[in-house]
Amino acid sequence: MRDRPWQALADAQAGLVSRRQLNDLGIDRHRLRNQVSAERWVERSSMVVSTTTGPLSREQLMWLGVLHAGPRSVLGDLTAAEVCGLRNWHREVVTVLVPQKLILDDEPDGVRFVRTRRAIPPMVDPAQRLPTWRIEPAVLHFAAYQRSRRTAQGVVAAAVQQRLTTPGRLLLTVEQMRPLRWAKMFRQTVGEIAGGSQSVAELDVLRMCRTQALRPPDRQTRRADPATGRLRYTDCEWDLGGGLVLVLEVDGAFHMDVEHWESDIARQRGITDPKRIVVRCTAREVRDEQDRLGSDLRRLGVPGRESERAS
Repeated sequence: MRDRPWQALADAQAGLVSRRQLNDLGIDRHRLRNQVSAERWVERSSMVVSTTTGPLSREQLMWLGVLHAGPRSVLGDLTAAEVCGLRNWHREVVTVLVPQKLILDDEPDGVRFVRTRRAIPPMVDPAQRLPTWRIEPAVLHFAAYQRSRRTAQGVVAAAVQQRLTTPGRLLLTVEQMRPLRWAKMFRQTVGEIAGGSQSVAELDVLRMCRTQALRPPDRQTRRADPATGRLRYTDCEWDLGGGLVLVLEVDGAFHMDVEHWESDIARQRGITDPKRIVVRCTAREVRDEQDRLGSDLRRLGVPGRESERAS
């Protein structure tokens, strides 16, 4: 192995190579066994060895999954979304999509193989080193198999909010993936996102306004902080007339962290002035206490839908 023909391949795959790849390079099972016996290489599964020792990194675990399943496999669901840059939706187990009829003798720890009848190659992201689905089919495939509609809507909204995709690309992918569970809901959700909603909480505000017969708010309105000049975006705003504006800020669970809590307090001061009333609620209230929240907003002057029709 003086010329090390496998080295470039291993370097490109975070130090992992499959037995199939080694055999194609002329390295038979006897030479492989010698490397493992000398503790230069480590068997990571029945199909994959690493040319490095020690615990596997996150990237190496991903390579282990796709190399173990073979060339027709790909990272999918939230693992693919993670590679594409999605934040705050991490799952420890790596998800690998494989053809429906693929038979695997074993499954490495930390990897979940999901069988699909869908054509895998057309949805691969060419910009990624790892075989990875594009962000749109990745989040939609994950979302379609969730028990909770809120989870399904939340991950789709997060992909747009984090500027990893657009509503237009998501709608196109919904059509390309037919049949797709909850496709009608995804079209509605993407339409609402295109109208200005950036999170599942904002989508819930729209639905709350419908059930409470309130005028829907303006969303993601840009406001300049008078102290710093920094542009800030408000969740929901209503024009109350006479120059008055009501701002509703919706706090998710992460707002309870001290760092976010203090940042939100400073942000609220920055967008408040004598003509702008700022109130806050939690995402849970929007979801579970719509009557109470709707009553409070109406008391603060939010107009009903009938005034919208009249105007």
